Amino acid sequence: MCGLFYTNKDITRKQFLKALNIMDYRGPDYSKVVKLEGQYFGHNRLKVLGLKNNSNQPYYSKTQQHLIIYNGEIYNFKELAKKYSIELSTGCDTELLIELFERLGPDFLNELNGMFALLIYNIENNSLFVARDRLGIKPLYYSIEKTVSFCSEPAPLKSIIDYISFDELGLRQYKQSRSFFNGHTLYDQIKMFPPGHYYLNGKFVRYWNLPDAEQAEPTDEELLYLIKSSIKYRMISDVPVGSYLSGGIDSSIISYFSKASDTWTVGQEKNNEFYWASLVAKRLRTNHHSVSIDSDIYIDTLKKMVEIRQEPLSVPNEVLIYKMTQKVKEKNTVILSGEGADELFFGYDRIFRWANNASTWDLKEFAKHYSYSDKNDLEIIEYSLEPFLHLKKPLAIVATFFQISHLHTLLRRLDYATMLCSVEARVPFVDHRIIERLAGVPIEYRMKNNIVKAPLKRICKNILPTEVVEREKVGFPVDLNEIFNNKLTFHQNMHLFFKVNLNILGADI
Repeated sequence: MCGLFYTNKDITRKQFLKALNIMDYRGPDYSKVVKLEGQYFGHNRLKVLGLKNNSNQPYYSKTQQHLIIYNGEIYNFKELAKKYSIELSTGCDTELLIELFERLGPDFLNELNGMFALLIYNIENNSLFVARDRLGIKPLYYSIEKTVSFCSEPAPLKSIIDYISFDELGLRQYKQSRSFFNGHTLYDQIKMFPPGHYYLNGKFVRYWNLPDAEQAEPTDEELLYLIKSSIKYRMISDVPVGSYLSGGIDSSIISYFSKASDTWTVGQEKNNEFYWASLVAKRLRTNHHSVSIDSDIYIDTLKKMVEIRQEPLSVPNEVLIYKMTQKVKEKNTVILSGEGADELFFGYDRIFRWANNASTWDLKEFAKHYSYSDKNDLEIIEYSLEPFLHLKKPLAIVATFFQISHLHTLLRRLDYATMLCSVEARVPFVDHRIIERLAGVPIEYRMKNNIVKAPLKRICKNILPTEVVEREKVGFPVDLNEIFNNKLTFHQNMHLFFKVNLNILGADI
């Protein structure tokens, strides 16, 4: 888990190093810059696999033809090394990636199980290959004008761009849906690299799509195998691995099958799930940590996070995740988290029930269920949904939007809040094998007998406390009335949250 930065902009080495150091928390264990043919390749490394220095980056292939900078983890790298007879002198997935690319070219992406943002440079012909994982677990931003730059975060890019202006569409998206869609960011000059794509010879190419055909439901045995396999993969590490544990079913399943020694939960003094998390931790006999966050530090912490990131936070609880992960770092460099389960099993049951019962697509009704503003900008909401409207059926549109776009927001939240603490977060429910298997499976499977997340509850009914299995879904709330010391409505407080974020960056709401 690291931070990568590339540019062919005509700047000094000192300017590049200053920009790279903005995100030094992403890789405090090693940092290096290579300059080739007027191009800078920079990398900050957090050591998780292959702890020796022989796998530091930028990393050259055995032929010396290619150079790679890479952020992420490839969980099946040892299997791929065996399959393609690649001898790994470093014992690290970085080496596997560059050697496999030399054998297969862009097709190597289809072999990977993991999370990644990577850049491979061909020294002989001066070509640049850039790719991002299927769901966008690992962040990647870019700026392409007269020059080309790629980076794990927007702040370093912003620091080398001569003129920055705010993206009007991005601003409207953020105020409506707390996030950015279709590649937009807060800035006109900076875009998000699209998940499931690679970039080669100046063109973006999609290499992965979420299946949209209907398919039969898996058996409980098949589902259990996929979940256990995914969790087992994500325990591969040369540093200690812990698990978030809210006391909900998603994190409880991960904590159970991972057998993580340390589990973690967070909340406000009067607004938390400590009881439920402790109940599960007692059953699992973990070394459990409940982190209570004083509301008085919330705004100052938010300001610090936004100032470093140079991008607004998407979800109020991102502050709590960050503060908890500061404590996590004392024991664990890798943490497991439950993002993705709600998208897979329709945990947001209110909007999924509406979509299932709707006979035709209704944008206004979708906005009522999804928008974070009480003044809906239907034009911008429709624009955000544009990639999915061809699916026609309301449930298909909503399910795909949540699996691709909504989840992407949560993954960005998790990555930034954890990496700011130099901790790598892994998400077992975002294994592409599980996502592909459940795509197109009917809602009746996911909510059998009208029970939310019925498949998960069935497979864990004998291993977790009955109270936890049967409890209603609880979000990860932050009491904004307490934070802002007011009695406003949810939408009014979200407006205030957006305003605080944007004001820090000089944007007008």
